Amino acid sequence: MPTFTGGIGTGSKWLLDRIVGIVAATGVNPNVLTFLGLVVNFGAAVSFAVGGFRTGAFIILFAGFLDMLDGQVARRQNRVTAFGAFYDSTLDRYADMALYMGLLVYFSVSGRTPYVVLAAVATAGSVMVSYARARAESLIPLCKVGFMERPERLVLLIIGGLFNRMGAVLWVIAVVSTITVIHRIVYTWQETRAGRTLPGIKLTL
Repeated sequence: MPTFTGGIGTGSKWLLDRIVGIVAATGVNPNVLTFLGLVVNFGAAVSFAVGGFRTGAFIILFAGFLDMLDGQVARRQNRVTAFGAFYDSTLDRYADMALYMGLLVYFSVSGRTPYVVLAAVATAGSVMVSYARARAESLIPLCKVGFMERPERLVLLIIGGLFNRMGAVLWVIAVVSTITVIHRIVYTWQETRAGRTLPGIKLTL
């Protein structure tokens, strides 16, 4: 029997397909949508900087939709490229850092030095999660271990903004991101030690 949540999922997919079809029909370059997503995230960062956490959370939701839309449009237009994937990933990192910079500004202006440090640690952890995977996958086939990927971090920031619990959210991001980085270091060490590296990689342990 169909369920309520299943119906929502089906309806959302139908709506997304229609939106993707309309946007793809305009011939817009998917990279333009990627850049637009970055600009929207800058808007969320500004909202965070002035203490508009709830507004920032809603803006992140819209930016997330654009982030999902660019890949779908690229596939619909048959314009998926290696550069497009690189460009999307690079701008995602800037978008992430912009959000944390907004929080850094807010806590700094508010005179809450411990939270400035916490936001900085969360920023470093978020960047290192992505870097650890990218660097590991230049040596081994795949390194997706750990929990705190970008979608999880964005969901947490949205929750923190909607419920005004940004301090608690930053603690979770800072701690779990660090654990994820350590996990990826250990996993990559195990894989390279076992010789499961990419072709042409020669390592001395």
